[in-house]
Amino acid sequence: MAKLNPSHTTKQLLSGYCGIIFGAFGVHKFVLGYTPEAVIMLIVTVVGGYFTYGLTLIIMQIVGLIEGMIYLNKSHDEFVDTYFINRQGWF
Repeated sequence: MAKLNPSHTTKQLLSGYCGIIFGAFGVHKFVLGYTPEAVIMLIVTVVGGYFTYGLTLIIMQIVGLIEGMIYLNKSHDEFVDTYFINRQGWF
């Protein structure tokens, strides 16, 4: 069972909404403290978007949208276990 912390609920909501809105730029990963994963998403979006005329931006936005929906649909205990205790970086 996860140790309940009120800031985890805030991070769950904030990362979920940021994933839906700003998912392509990895903002939701920065909120959760996954800096390497967030930087990868940001670089793929910016550099790849430049060379593919925005195609990778669309793909990364879809990835962020899916992750945001996953964050919001998990129960609080499951979210804390998955993203704070087990530190699962992707999906």
